[in-house]
Amino acid sequence: MPENLFKVNKEEYMLPGNRSCQGCGLSLAYRYALKALRENTILTVPASCLTVLHGLYPTTSVTIPCLNCTFASTAASAAGLVAGLAATGRTDTTVVAFAGDGGTYDIGIQALSGAAERGTDFIFVCYDNEGYMNTGTQRSSATPMGAITTTTPILTKEQNKKDMLKIMEAHDIAYIATTTPAYPIDLYDKFVKAKRIKGTRYMQIHVPCPPGWGYPPRDTVKMARLAIETGVFVLFEMENGKFRFTGRSKSLAEKGNRLPLINYIERQDRFKKISDEQLHSMQKFIDNKWNEYQKKAEG
Repeated sequence: MPENLFKVNKEEYMLPGNRSCQGCGLSLAYRYALKALRENTILTVPASCLTVLHGLYPTTSVTIPCLNCTFASTAASAAGLVAGLAATGRTDTTVVAFAGDGGTYDIGIQALSGAAERGTDFIFVCYDNEGYMNTGTQRSSATPMGAITTTTPILTKEQNKKDMLKIMEAHDIAYIATTTPAYPIDLYDKFVKAKRIKGTRYMQIHVPCPPGWGYPPRDTVKMARLAIETGVFVLFEMENGKFRFTGRSKSLAEKGNRLPLINYIERQDRFKKISDEQLHSMQKFIDNKWNEYQKKAEG
């Protein structure tokens, strides 16, 4: 049964004084993810904003054991942890890899695909802030069309965002779920569920980033909710190939009352040079993705 607001673990595993930016969407999501994962967990994290949040050795703001690994080896290091725990008989410990979109969509995809193909028993979490934010807002394949980054040569990115969720679905893994810091109980419930499932589990968190996206830090939750309301990001889960909408996305799918994309775009400086043609193309991309999801939900 899902947890509810009154059953959320009261322990805190992310302590005050971390080094994340003001209004960081990752810090909000990470707090609830750790509450759901609890003590018998080992983390592995590549170079990313999350290593900044954890802090510099020998101090840290997180109480759960964490292995820092190279950018490309997140899933490989997780597989090694799984094998080591199995060899020592520690079958009750969950291995969780936490990587950004750069370490998932781009640099880490080879190791992730290999681990998923083998069915490695771990949770891989992609916190997706749609760019290499830790190193100065460079473009990743998760960056949406029309966004400005420091490495888009002609002002804005011309390509749509890579569909990493479809890539992971093609691996036929045990569990796939999407979450957002805008709805922490939905996030918490899905991590509780993922911890109980065996095999490869893939979680994707849509993480607004104030300095990278160009909006006031106080608006992080508002921005995360607008991503849901406009259909830019969809809340769902797939267990053994069975798709279902969850949370706010479920009601949006039933009522068909998504907001136009412009409501989300106009609040972010990174889209200040988006063209009308790109805006139209993005809206069509989102509408097509919604139609695809609705067909999956219908069976």
